[in-house]
Amino acid sequence: MQMDERKRKILRAIVQDYIATAEPIGSRTIARKFDLGVSPATIRNEMADLEDLGFIEQPHTSAGRIPSDAGYRYFVDCLMDPQTLNEEEKEIIERDSTRRIHEIQEVISHTSKLLSELTNLTSLVLGPNKGKSTFGKMHFLPYQPGQVIMVIVKENGAVENHIIDVGENLTAEELQQVAGIFNQKMRGYSLDQVKRTMLHEIYSELSRQRHLIDNTLDILSAILDDSEEEERIYLGGTLNMLNQPEFRDLGKVKALFKVFEENEPLKKLLSPHHEGLNVTIGGENRLKEFHDCSVISATYKVNGLTIGAVGVLGPTRMDYGKVIAIVDFMTRSLTEILTKRRR
Repeated sequence: MQMDERKRKILRAIVQDYIATAEPIGSRTIARKFDLGVSPATIRNEMADLEDLGFIEQPHTSAGRIPSDAGYRYFVDCLMDPQTLNEEEKEIIERDSTRRIHEIQEVISHTSKLLSELTNLTSLVLGPNKGKSTFGKMHFLPYQPGQVIMVIVKENGAVENHIIDVGENLTAEELQQVAGIFNQKMRGYSLDQVKRTMLHEIYSELSRQRHLIDNTLDILSAILDDSEEEERIYLGGTLNMLNQPEFRDLGKVKALFKVFEENEPLKKLLSPHHEGLNVTIGGENRLKEFHDCSVISATYKVNGLTIGAVGVLGPTRMDYGKVIAIVDFMTRSLTEILTKRRR
């Protein structure tokens, strides 16, 4: 049986109506609401074919039908019209994200919150793995007499700040020299690699600042050798699931919220099948607790290196076109912000 143009139009109508109403739809309603140019009897026959193809299903004994997971998949892959954000929505994302760029954790946490607010669904943002980080860049900022703020930018885009004692005799030029040597020697390396291969070079070039080097290396040890810390999932809008008719079943909600408390299953949920945008629908999700949900996710990068993912979790009856547009723009905006921070 082929998916001809009429079947496509009817399937599109069923998906769009169910996304909007969360109610099964029958042939008479389709004929009344959508100008397809055919009678309810013809629509009914086509719906029977769509049901045989596995694209729609009957949830109970009513005459109405709803999309199946396969129907949503066909809609996303073949029928959905691409959407773009309006200028106001883009401005909200760019303005609010740019305003919070002091710490990468703050950027990602706010991204999660903003994503849930824009979609009215649950957001998941996978932060970078600190344990995989290597040295990127160092700055010294004046703080008060005898102290400076040491700013470390890691290769994965994360930023950490520490106040260290340098003594009152050290000049701004000497601090700049120290930062310059570390930036030249260490960029792209872990602390272990530096200790094995080039630490003696740093000491020889900065012999007068040995005390500062020792303090700096102690802090770098804590920052770069944190191999036990794993990627963190930032959740936003978990209570939004309660607003969806599909999740009025308390048992279903409890199962979902139990998984929300665990980091590892959520990481699996966000793990991309491929680079860029991913859409997993219903039973395509690896965990049975999410078989009534769809996840739209995309990876974000720093200087071309994938370091995390952004996703939205909602019922299979979600507005795919709108959510895809938001996730796509959000990840591109996040990539741009984090890449700018690293320079």
